[in-house]
Amino acid sequence: MANIRVAITDDQVLFRRGMASIINTFENISIVLEADNGRILLDSLQNFEPIPDVVLLDLSMPELNGIETTKLLHAHYPSIKIIILSVYGEDRFVTHLMELGVNAYLFKNVEPEEVERAIRTVIDKDFYFNEAFLNAMKNRLTNKRQKITLTDNIPSTLTSREIEVLSLICKQRTAQEIADQLFISVRTVDGHRNNLLEKTGARNSAGLVLFAIKHRLIDPTELL
Repeated sequence: MANIRVAITDDQVLFRRGMASIINTFENISIVLEADNGRILLDSLQNFEPIPDVVLLDLSMPELNGIETTKLLHAHYPSIKIIILSVYGEDRFVTHLMELGVNAYLFKNVEPEEVERAIRTVIDKDFYFNEAFLNAMKNRLTNKRQKITLTDNIPSTLTSREIEVLSLICKQRTAQEIADQLFISVRTVDGHRNNLLEKTGARNSAGLVLFAIKHRLIDPTELL
């Protein structure tokens, strides 16, 4: 198994170094870069090779916070998976970061085992959801009054096969697992996923799940 390279960005030195020490005990996972804030992270990445596979990113930081850092990482390093580590549990933070394209959102009080599981899952399946995350997303999307937009008819443009693939992506099936279940090739699965990303405007698989829940194509309780 290839070693997973992780960067951690958090202005709380004690938390950052403690988390780095824990992560370095995980098999085939290592911290390769630490930064105090998003600006330092981005400056460091300019001359960093090979770039990290995953960035653990605090939401609230001086100079360049987690939201702005996420936008810049997507623009300049789209292959990096982003896991938010935050004390903020409000539903609005969760859904907003999802819409920006983060791959996972963890609260800072989670157990180390869940951090390890999230890192491995975003590498393997592109996103990681836990129960707290899904409940927050469900509350946010079902309790707020939805505005009517030009994208409200998007689900009608999806083919039945694309909806099947979307449903399996929501259930965190890998491309190979989807191919096996639908009796199609992995290349065809990738084609359907790319079509879904284009039609929905989602940045990644996590965004596709948000789209599916938002348009009631899947019940969040089915993903718990």
